[in-house]
Amino acid sequence: MDLSWQAYFTLGITAAVFITLQIQRRASTDILFLGALLVLTAAGVISVEEAFAGFSNPAVLTIAGLLAITAGLRTSGVLDWLGHKLLGTAKSEKQALLRLTAVTTTASAFLLNTAVVAMLMPVVVSWCRRRNISPSRLLLPISYLAILGGVCTLIGTSTTLVVNGELQQRLPEDLIIAGTHPLNLFELAAVGIPCALVGSIFLITIGPKLLPFRSGIIKQLDEQRRKYLVEMQIQPDSLLADQTVEQAGLRHLDGLFLIEIDRAGHIITPVTPNTILAADDILVFTGAVDTIVELEQLPGLLPAVESEFSHHPERHLVEVVLSRKFPLLNSNIREASFRQRYNAAVVAVHREGERLEGKVGDITLQAGDTLLLQTTSDFVSTYRNSKDFYMVSSVEGVETRHHAKASLALILLGLLILWLVVGSLFHATDDPLGITSPAIASLGIAVVMVLTRCLKPSDARNAINIQVLLTIAAALGLGKALSASGAAQALATTMLSLAGENPIWILLGLYIITVVLTETISNNAVAAMLLPLAIEIAQAGDINARPLIIAITLAASLSFITPIGYQTNLMVMGPGGYRSRDYLRCGIPLAILMGICALTIIPQAWPF
Repeated sequence: MDLSWQAYFTLGITAAVFITLQIQRRASTDILFLGALLVLTAAGVISVEEAFAGFSNPAVLTIAGLLAITAGLRTSGVLDWLGHKLLGTAKSEKQALLRLTAVTTTASAFLLNTAVVAMLMPVVVSWCRRRNISPSRLLLPISYLAILGGVCTLIGTSTTLVVNGELQQRLPEDLIIAGTHPLNLFELAAVGIPCALVGSIFLITIGPKLLPFRSGIIKQLDEQRRKYLVEMQIQPDSLLADQTVEQAGLRHLDGLFLIEIDRAGHIITPVTPNTILAADDILVFTGAVDTIVELEQLPGLLPAVESEFSHHPERHLVEVVLSRKFPLLNSNIREASFRQRYNAAVVAVHREGERLEGKVGDITLQAGDTLLLQTTSDFVSTYRNSKDFYMVSSVEGVETRHHAKASLALILLGLLILWLVVGSLFHATDDPLGITSPAIASLGIAVVMVLTRCLKPSDARNAINIQVLLTIAAALGLGKALSASGAAQALATTMLSLAGENPIWILLGLYIITVVLTETISNNAVAAMLLPLAIEIAQAGDINARPLIIAITLAASLSFITPIGYQTNLMVMGPGGYRSRDYLRCGIPLAILMGICALTIIPQAWPF
């Protein structure tokens, strides 16, 4: 069929976004999608109203509300308490995995996956350290289990909410297309629960044979301390005494970074350029420790005789994982003034299970990096709910928080689930008040949490991931452009001609395309952009759109093969010491198994 210039232009812009994300891994997903949307709008492919309709999409508002609610559960101590109760008495890796399987899949069905994994990571890492078990044996299964549980209900993952939100907005114009009505709360359970059961059995039986044994960043610090840290002592007659760090020439060392000073048992950290040195001070450096010869050339500075680094009561080592919202991404540690911003010194940086060598200050930070920090005593309480980090975990162990609002927060969570269940029963009826909307339910409970002081307003604002919401809203606009320009219709016609008259081949092709794109880009963006294609295919082929919509929803959610395919996979990468090949080894068999399971059930549960 002949395509208009708008269709060619839209396909070109969309392809450019996908290619850029593959070539430039550091590219900001939300900015790319938003920029592409603005270009298409400026070119007149879609109207301004159509372009920005995604920002008022019910899915975007529902996700924002659920993020705030989860922050309330975390702040009130509910999630920490549940996590510690879960693993408190577990004795072995297998016993822990069995407990995690049941709880993670169930919790992920009603809470966003990222929140469940963020809650469990510090608990699991702390338990593994106490039991001398590698965190790599449990963290990736947690991510996979959360993904599996998320497809059992409408609110388990943001991807299902994105699909449902788009269906809600398209409903008036798609009444003539069978199967395009919104999803109800438990509709996905018909395929989600079987997939979760099969996937869980795989992770319990075969998964452990495919997972690596890797020591985390803290374990490596204990085993290779001299490769991380060097301690030098200022001699009584040294000229360095009474000088500032800057005057002593310790500010810009080649490959080394001064993180703290031990002064007669009192720890001074972080160290500033104006900190005055004293005789007998023990200076702790990190970085390229093999360049210690430069320090030994300074008169009156000798290696410390004894090292008690890991046992000092005033020393606070904290492990953090950088999120995609971390404000200093793509900047090196020195230029970004990390120490001044967070009042913490970076001891080491790990990426894909490996410690980055060289001078710490020169390392360019990326999402998913694991940082070992030397901090003040209040760092964990200050930043444990920060949007800057996926995980904040004290090396000494995270204390369980018991707050007076925990019971109320649990009651509000139960009220939310009840509200959504009742609302799903009446979604097809006329609702002039709008109270059956998941967006109203999630935002309403979030507001109540703030009003009842289960959640501070500042914590609620910080919990809302603007980058994710921007990506979803912009991707919905791009999907609208593909449909309005005729590009989606052309792609649908092409797929129909290749598949022939058998809709099963269309289902298979659409599922595979969605999986491939999801593993390399953003699951929410892929779902938003391919949904119009599925509806166009159904209309052109005069078939029920429901199985195609369900296939896209499942395929965009079940991402196991790469760390960037799903946010939870990236979250566990650093703490578990995983490398990209670990995801391939364990994720490919699981992805194939889930594909077989989903493609077998979907045509039976939702006939064409």
